[in-house]
Amino acid sequence: MDRGTIGLLPRAPTLEDESHLGFYESLRNFAIGELFPVAAQRIEHAVAEAGLPDGGTTAPLPQLLEATSPLPVVGAWKRLMRSQQERTWTKVRDTLLADEAHHEQALQAAEDAAPGRLHYDPAFEVPEYACREIHLQPGGYVGDRSVAGHVFHYGTQVFYQGSNDQDELHIDVASRLATPADGQVSKILDLGCSIGQATTALKTRFPEAEVWGLDVALPLLRYGHQRAVKLGSDVHFKQALAEDTGFADGEFDAVMAYILFHEVPEALFSQIVAEVFRVLRPGGTFTIVDAPNGRAFPAPNRVWLEFDANHNCEPYSPAFVATDLGQLLSSQGFRITESAPTPTFLWCTQCEKPGPT
Repeated sequence: MDRGTIGLLPRAPTLEDESHLGFYESLRNFAIGELFPVAAQRIEHAVAEAGLPDGGTTAPLPQLLEATSPLPVVGAWKRLMRSQQERTWTKVRDTLLADEAHHEQALQAAEDAAPGRLHYDPAFEVPEYACREIHLQPGGYVGDRSVAGHVFHYGTQVFYQGSNDQDELHIDVASRLATPADGQVSKILDLGCSIGQATTALKTRFPEAEVWGLDVALPLLRYGHQRAVKLGSDVHFKQALAEDTGFADGEFDAVMAYILFHEVPEALFSQIVAEVFRVLRPGGTFTIVDAPNGRAFPAPNRVWLEFDANHNCEPYSPAFVATDLGQLLSSQGFRITESAPTPTFLWCTQCEKPGPT
């Protein structure tokens, strides 16, 4: 059932679903904003009592978990975080699947209305690493051909705790895209675009540019394409791998990667950076907005990271957090121009492919 939108946010399929999403958003706000600060204090106290060095920032992870896992408040926080995440997905997904034929028809209608904007090969094989149920979404991002994109949008509405209902965070991300020194921005690539919220935001910022969103997950791309058609945003979407985009050498003026790297295996980090370097023209820019990396984390943050990796299906994030992104980019030929925190917990790194001197 189409219940319209609230600004850019499509309303949930039913009022009951909308109420459930509101409840789980409040529950997540409580778990993160009120319960975790208490857990963090108890973690720091337990670390001190256990005599772990450097406040637990450098202690082996098994020792840190041995000291903190028995804490009741930590167990309660973990249970609450996982349960609200699971129920957020399943409630709205069940409703969407009950009307799956309608959603498939709407997706197909969007493809018919804007032919040549959604690019994919029916024979494309999704690699095993992309089939994980990231953030516990049932079927992952590549399952549920007709509704996975819808589920992702409603689920991330809760994940962002209401702060991205009007794409505010993606608009901010798009504003951080570094422009080449010569000011020429005629073609942009949004790498790992999911449902295209940053893709359309980039098109709004650069209305004269040709903007492409690329992702491995066709269900998310189909939904993103449908959404872009509704918004009147003239963007392209392509199913491909970040490490093998299929674009020509030097085709893009700028590339954006928003929360991509922590969702892929460590073995692909250098391959993706090399691929971006290849598809950028000399003087082109690469902007990465992702988790902080290459630095020591306080004990409470390490406990959260371990929870995410093992109980929220974020298996690749610890490797990225431990990576020196600046060194990786430099080793592939990029020149770092800026690296700084964003207003959220994420970090923004901007770099450029050197041009002729």
